[in-house]
Amino acid sequence: MRNPFAHVVGFLLSSFLLVSSQASHPSPTPPPAASQLPQACNKPEFRQFDFWLGTWLVKNPEGKEIGRSEIAAMAGGCAIRETWKSSNGITGISINFYDASTRHWHQHWVGSDGSILHLEGGLQERAMVLSGPSVEEGRAVENKISWTPLADGKVEQKWTTSADGGTTWKSSFVGIYER
Repeated sequence: MRNPFAHVVGFLLSSFLLVSSQASHPSPTPPPAASQLPQACNKPEFRQFDFWLGTWLVKNPEGKEIGRSEIAAMAGGCAIRETWKSSNGITGISINFYDASTRHWHQHWVGSDGSILHLEGGLQERAMVLSGPSVEEGRAVENKISWTPLADGKVEQKWTTSADGGTTWKSSFVGIYER
């Protein structure tokens, strides 16, 4: 004879695990309509980086897959969260937001390889361009990252670095984001 209590406990446990897993991995959400945004975030400046929203396969310029990225609107459209996983297993997350008091966009990045970036900038022509210093192997490095929407709906990300105060720059990463 089956124990009815065991069925109830099993159902409750299954429901809890399902809800918990959905809460810890929310689906990407499109940006809310302007009428649904908090008053503080309904200005056009807050929408300048929305072209990056989506679930993406990221390839190098030669067409080889190098990772996957999920970019989602968060906090009522006041922030953008990036969740990255490279083909070699390195993961990372960033929070991106527009600060109306400084009139700049910011990105704070943390990677599973120990990398940390604090970038600042804004829209330059059609590209979002953010830059900031970091330390690599004990030396100061300047970082500049640009995200450019392409005519075919893709987004190109270019990351360049300078170890000589901006005199010379080298390419660190080029990724083409495809939906």
